[in-house]
Amino acid sequence: MAKPNEPFRVIEAESFYDEAEKKVRVRPCPDGIYPTSLHVECPREMRDTKRYPLGTRFLIRVKLTDREGSKDFLYSYHAWPYEVL
Repeated sequence: MAKPNEPFRVIEAESFYDEAEKKVRVRPCPDGIYPTSLHVECPREMRDTKRYPLGTRFLIRVKLTDREGSKDFLYSYHAWPYEVL
């Protein structure tokens, strides 16, 4: 990860349909510590609308990071547990 000094945090996030990319994504909830414009890289099952409808909120552990040449995003390891709110 490109931001080794960033702490891991537990945040509330929600699923939504991203019109620009034509797919379901996860973003931080409004009024949290991160802007809703950040995308969350998370377990695929959290984006499965057969399992969780759009707008489902989750409590997840994340870290702010980036990849070389790309913008910031929040990373949540696929094997970490999460809570459905």
